[in-house]
Amino acid sequence: MTSEKEKMLSGELYDANYDADLIAERKNCKVVLHEINALSPTSDEKRYELFRKILGKTNGSFIIESPFHCDYGYNIELGENFYMNVNCVILDEAKVKFGNNVFIAPNCAFYTAGHPFDVEQRNRGLEYAKPITVGDNVWIGGNVVVVPGVTIGDNCVIGAGSVVTKDIPANSLAVGNPCKVIRKI
Repeated sequence: MTSEKEKMLSGELYDANYDADLIAERKNCKVVLHEINALSPTSDEKRYELFRKILGKTNGSFIIESPFHCDYGYNIELGENFYMNVNCVILDEAKVKFGNNVFIAPNCAFYTAGHPFDVEQRNRGLEYAKPITVGDNVWIGGNVVVVPGVTIGDNCVIGAGSVVTKDIPANSLAVGNPCKVIRKI
């Protein structure tokens, strides 16, 4: 029998709201995040220790400003020289991979979770998850939302307030809702 977690990680519809194991995993992550978000700004070593306890992969240096929220943590992978400003959210039901030299402004959101259009399925607590990938040397402006299944290529700039609903090719300046490439960089 396939577990709800296995379904979640494979992109199938799964029970997000009522599965005891997934609820427990989210709660454990939130306990660690509560501790991280309550730390003094001078508690760098403790912050890194706690983040490394929940994040799936970290390469070298990274800074994630508080407050920060995610669902599981273990599906988040950070490249070298990663920076995320305050009030960011990652719903990491699927993998969220950030390349090297990624800079994220305040109030950004990365949502791997989506909900079916079918009312009965949605009301039963079913959802799906699709991975998000952000390449190397990417700058994401404030209040950007990235939806399930999106890839942002290397060397991109995503303008503030954008809602990224489709893949953005490498070396692009993209802005808007929905986010569209306006020129190559």
